Amino acid sequence: MKQVLLKHQDLDPESLRKSLPAKPGVYLFKDGAERILYVGKAKDLKKRVLSYVKSSDDLSGKTRMMISRAGCLETIITDTENEAFILEDTLIKRHMPRYNVIFRDDKRYPCLRLDLRHTYPRLQVVRRIRKDGALYYGPFSSAGSVRDTLKLIETVFPLRKCRGNRPPKRSRPCLNYQLGRCLGPCTEEVPADVYGELLVQVRLFLEGRNRELLGRLSADMKSAADSLQFERAARIRDRIRGMKQIVERQNVVSGSMEDRDVIGLAGKGDIFQVVILHVRKGALAGSLSFRFRSRNASQGEVMAAFVKQYYAGGVFIPGDILISHPVEDITAIGSWLSDLGGRRVALHQPKRGEKRRLVGMAVKNAENLLERQAAGDVDIMELVRVALQMGHRPERIECIDISNIQGSQAVGTVAAFREGEPDSSRYRNYRIRTQEGIDDYAMMAETAGRRLSKGDLPDLLLVDGGKGHLAAVERVVNSLRPADRPALAAIAKRDERLGEPADKVFIPGRRNPLSLGPDHPVLHLLMRIRDETHRRAVGYHRRLRGKAMTASLLDAVPGIGPKRKKALLNRFGDLEVISRTAPEALSELPGINLKTAQMVLDVLKTKESHR
Repeated sequence: MKQVLLKHQDLDPESLRKSLPAKPGVYLFKDGAERILYVGKAKDLKKRVLSYVKSSDDLSGKTRMMISRAGCLETIITDTENEAFILEDTLIKRHMPRYNVIFRDDKRYPCLRLDLRHTYPRLQVVRRIRKDGALYYGPFSSAGSVRDTLKLIETVFPLRKCRGNRPPKRSRPCLNYQLGRCLGPCTEEVPADVYGELLVQVRLFLEGRNRELLGRLSADMKSAADSLQFERAARIRDRIRGMKQIVERQNVVSGSMEDRDVIGLAGKGDIFQVVILHVRKGALAGSLSFRFRSRNASQGEVMAAFVKQYYAGGVFIPGDILISHPVEDITAIGSWLSDLGGRRVALHQPKRGEKRRLVGMAVKNAENLLERQAAGDVDIMELVRVALQMGHRPERIECIDISNIQGSQAVGTVAAFREGEPDSSRYRNYRIRTQEGIDDYAMMAETAGRRLSKGDLPDLLLVDGGKGHLAAVERVVNSLRPADRPALAAIAKRDERLGEPADKVFIPGRRNPLSLGPDHPVLHLLMRIRDETHRRAVGYHRRLRGKAMTASLLDAVPGIGPKRKKALLNRFGDLEVISRTAPEALSELPGINLKTAQMVLDVLKTKESHR
């Protein structure tokens, strides 16, 4: 992708007309402090940008406000409009501009992963789709739904369940093998073509091609019976029965056998609800719902932002996407989706017929969700402003926590929230550099200083701790220019021995904690943010500690250097699996003989006995 960066300090229409190129690209409006206010893409940068500055009469209130704050413009020229789409999405996710419609969802919806590059692959539940050559199915609406699907598959299809890219070598099969839920490649010689046929059946099931799967199973059962393989025929018969029960529960919503996504949008004020129905081979395979806030945005803007940001996340893109509201550049977005999906993708708003009925179903679901939630809907961020005595409503909150054991492997973590929901793209981990011993206040100050030095500061900085931790961070914040200083607060756990009813919240300049009762919604939000930060800090600390432990254990084995240690971990995954593996299996790795393998196991077992 060839990019040409241009800066335009003068937003006068005549100056822009002379300096702007009539080429595809991305434009960034910035304020006087070089903070990005808005990111957009254009097929023709000159035509698009001039539409903002010619006359304010035709602009929306949000756009007029953005232009009034803009101090300069930056444009990035790309070779094609599709490249501009990709760059726009990247910049929006990186900078989260205030005036863009930001589709944010705190959940990473779970998917099922199947890596066919291995001989005996297993299904894994993951929350991140990567471009690694594996197949991904989903996303599923919840962890419960993906577990239910996995349970169904494991009941009907005997794939292996053990961890690792390859089945470990065992002397005895596991319980799943004895129950008929695994072919047992860890102990049995399972031909690759037999396991491969099982994988084909699982793929047909996950792709919603159940009728094709039933036909294939019926043919296999007849072939086994004709060959007098009655036990195999009985197993296939049981698989068919399980599949028929699943198919009967599916809801057929379309006479067409195409794969479709149907997106319905409902809005009330600044709150928008999106429901996306996944229709696979005519049956409703699942649905997802998303709720988010965007001020002064039209429904067309919200729909366009959702489509671009949702499908850029690496999810499955069907050949037909139905939307409930019209969007600008629908042809260009469709072309971009086709490039992403590797095939032609039709994006359109149906006006009549079965497709219109499906869109109406999605909209009705979105409206019902919005109505149910609107009854108890409050502006929690406005409540935060009032409770913490802030000068303005906070949009972004970040929280700091530290984790260590007696000063060892000390780390600091920052978790970020936007409009009361996690913004994981802004999470940060830091390894403490300046403190050798135990000094929580100094560690907290170091973490705060390193975060604040990066700019793009939150509206509120929350500290996991008491008045001492707050004072340490306050000294760091006071070193900033007054205009750049975020508001501060600290939250400390209640002391049950003193009979304290709730966690305590402190703010600078006040000796006693704020009077927030145990049921106060602001206290619940701050506790949730604190708990998420603490979870992140503890997890990061455990990972570093685990790596150090792994390195020290394997480094203690004579003959195991960096290359062999890496080979062991890549092959078997972790120390627990290695300790349960036979020495003959370990010695299959290059450079590890039977004697060295036995020494590895002796070291690990000695460590286990001392725990």
